[in-house]
Amino acid sequence: MARVSSSPPDPGATPFRVAPDRSTIRLLLVSVRPEQWTKNLLVLAGVVFGGRLREPRAVAIAVAAFAIFCALSGAIYLFNDVADREADQSHPLKRERPIASGRLSATTALLVGLLLGVAGVQAAFMIGTRLGLIAGTYLTLLLIYSAALKHVVIVDVLVIAAGFVLRAIAGAVAVSVPIGNWLLVCTTLLALFLALSKRRHELTLLAEGATDHRRILDEYTPYLLDQMIGVVTSSTLIAYTVYATSPDTAARLGTAKLGLTIPFVLYGIFRYLYLVHQKRGGGNPSAMLLTDRPLLGCVALWAASVIVLLYSPLGK
Repeated sequence: MARVSSSPPDPGATPFRVAPDRSTIRLLLVSVRPEQWTKNLLVLAGVVFGGRLREPRAVAIAVAAFAIFCALSGAIYLFNDVADREADQSHPLKRERPIASGRLSATTALLVGLLLGVAGVQAAFMIGTRLGLIAGTYLTLLLIYSAALKHVVIVDVLVIAAGFVLRAIAGAVAVSVPIGNWLLVCTTLLALFLALSKRRHELTLLAEGATDHRRILDEYTPYLLDQMIGVVTSSTLIAYTVYATSPDTAARLGTAKLGLTIPFVLYGIFRYLYLVHQKRGGGNPSAMLLTDRPLLGCVALWAASVIVLLYSPLGK
């Protein structure tokens, strides 16, 4: 009877990974980051500020547009994680992601990402040509960002802000309502605020190893980012104040009382700055929104007050 010989493992070989107890579908779900889909709620701004929240068909179309951008953002996360899988392995948090840890193959992620991207753009064209073009532009821009633009200083955060603006425009286009210039300005500035705060978090969290994870961080310093955040914070508050108290806004929205929501915006931004500087947060805005109760409560109260002012006699 032949004996089965055993030899010691080759220390240079890639270690065999035990099959994870979570299925591939579960790993894919984690990789498309559903907790980040709160960013796509911006798509619903069109139906709310366009005065069409009482129309079931408009609401259904807006929800469909929201789902489309969830699919597109999921595709982008998959492509980005594949492109960054080696760099993510040096990050204390991102190295646990399914693709970076090796639990989910890059091939599977790319195939699913392609499927989500194509399906999302096709669904957008089914709603309307303009929405399809915006969805295609959003997907293309963010893919170019993942491949190249995220390595260009300042342009990287501007592209992130552009992604938020495209979401807002898509929501307005989907339900055929105009979107004010001031609202787009506020969206751009708020997106820049979040993007710059995220860069600051990465820089302070990783310290000397920051450039090993993301080489663009070598172009930033905490002081420079704090200066940029200060400018954007002031600009955001001024822009929202002008928008909320503008006679044009009152005429278009049917209420002159939107200025009552300014305290919520003030508290929300100041609370976020507190979390960034005192609690070393800012790396994941969606997670902060869902886990920090004061911030979540502030956003909820702002949204509720906007709806009450726009859709009830109290706003007249």
